[in-house]
Amino acid sequence: MPKKGQTKSNATARSKQQRKYNSSPEQKKRRAQRNAARRKAEKEGKVKKGDGKDVDHKDKNTSNNSNSNLRVKSKSSNRADNRGTGGRKKGSKNKK
Repeated sequence: MPKKGQTKSNATARSKQQRKYNSSPEQKKRRAQRNAARRKAEKEGKVKKGDGKDVDHKDKNTSNNSNSNLRVKSKSSNRADNRGTGGRKKGSKNKK
């Protein structure tokens, strides 16, 4: 088993790249903000653990966790709505 911070010997280049990206300070901060929004909704009774719901930020700004910006959506509809917001500008002709 690899030590902390190391990758498996058979890890793919994509998994190494993803691990590096997810461990960047910016992504850690954004993940913490999304988790805070989820905890807030759980505290208010809007969602429960394992219910298949996502907490959506209406303005797509994860640091804005005000009640007026948060809404509960099904996992599938939330991820369909937010498709294409990761890394590409709207109207970009480069498709993944």
